[in-house]
Amino acid sequence: MPATSRHDPVFAAVDLGATSGRVITGRVGPDELVLTEAHRFANTPVRLPDGLRWDVLALYQGILDGLRVAARGGPVASVGIDTWAVDYGLLDSDGSLLGLPFHYRDTRNAAAAEEVLAHFGAQELYGVGGLQHLPFNTVFQLAAHRSTAQWQAARTLLLMPDLLVYWLTGSVGAEVTNASTTGLFDARSGGWSHALIGRLGLESSLFPALREPGERAGTLLPHVAGFTGLPADTPVTTVASHDTASAVAAVPATEPGFAYVSCGTWSLAGLELDAPVLTEQSRAANFTNERGVDGTVRYLRNIMGMWLLEECRRTWERDGTSTSLASLLADAARARPFAAVIDPDDPAFLAPGDMPSRIDAALTRSGQRTPDGPGGYVRCVLESLALAHRRTLREAAELAGRELTRVHLVGGGSRNELLCQWTADATGLPVTAGPAEATALGNVLLQARAHGLVGGLTDMRRLVARTQELRHYTPRGDPGAWDRAADLAAIVG
Repeated sequence: MPATSRHDPVFAAVDLGATSGRVITGRVGPDELVLTEAHRFANTPVRLPDGLRWDVLALYQGILDGLRVAARGGPVASVGIDTWAVDYGLLDSDGSLLGLPFHYRDTRNAAAAEEVLAHFGAQELYGVGGLQHLPFNTVFQLAAHRSTAQWQAARTLLLMPDLLVYWLTGSVGAEVTNASTTGLFDARSGGWSHALIGRLGLESSLFPALREPGERAGTLLPHVAGFTGLPADTPVTTVASHDTASAVAAVPATEPGFAYVSCGTWSLAGLELDAPVLTEQSRAANFTNERGVDGTVRYLRNIMGMWLLEECRRTWERDGTSTSLASLLADAARARPFAAVIDPDDPAFLAPGDMPSRIDAALTRSGQRTPDGPGGYVRCVLESLALAHRRTLREAAELAGRELTRVHLVGGGSRNELLCQWTADATGLPVTAGPAEATALGNVLLQARAHGLVGGLTDMRRLVARTQELRHYTPRGDPGAWDRAADLAAIVG
């Protein structure tokens, strides 16, 4: 395969996750797709007297530092930004940020969600936005924010990636894949639901015009160009700014009937559809209809993913226990199968803190024994996630009227061989694992497409399939054991 040419365009992908941020450069050629990490920085929330906040100023400085490193590697054709969903910043009439954005794990959201649902009802909200009920959906966060002085001064609402694009370019807009996670987006029309916005007592003027992936958001402001060393005419390209949307764009699917699991802090498990599924059965099953690239719909359910394992590891580290992931996974492989099963989406697991103790409490409530040692906890978490993948994908296929042939597991979780194999065993479907860097790849590919270097989703996915390292898992073991574990999981959940 030919080496990537130094003359191939370089694209800078800013990819912010819940615990860290990165600036990654990507070179795209006819048969090459190569990523290089330019800079990594921590994403550490700050607990203030009024709640848990994102340190967005530190994130922005990390982005600038990363772009400065990227500029040293040669000409950068454009920059694209993706982050997590739902969280936002408020700007005043001068365009200044009104305080640090709230973190979606802040406890203020639960009461606000109950208040909104009491007035409007879950059916009405789902009929418009088609969103899975999560207490931190933007619509509920806004209800919690409305009584504050910040809200009274607010004139513009920008979701996290749009806020960062604004700081780089001075251009205001709302990228559509992230806008679709707010609960204020019309899943049928593909635009803001101004009727719902008005009924909630919000001002439509808060919500900027929508942008599609591939549009040019603007060029770098002079002081940004001066600090980073990038030319002032460097474009910032709108990508699928919800990180899951970028990850799904890079799923290396070459056949119909595929399902995906984008597995990181969260496991996002679902299907790619042409139209939303807004039935009462879909709402009751808690599936979400979020916008994907080219008008597609990401029909999925959020599952609390590797967060469970990472919080266990943080607790063990504080207690002085060795937490090498390799040793934990080896211990998990030797632990007794199906000794304990949890519901990964138990609200008790949402907040940061002592995860092993909360797992113990959940198991005790359901009449199960607590695990023996860290390996037992890891096995419990990974088997429970595999069962959640099984349940979610089977329900999605039934509700959407689809037959599934393969599962693509992308993101950081694709490096976890136990999770990949157990997902194959639980679902009874072959699993293709990788790429681990699906989000950054999707970000880069959408920039490359805007520059005419690749075609549509099919071409992008074929390029990923033939250039990235993938691993394949076939179902093995006793399907009946997974069936029995699934029955127990249904009782626990």
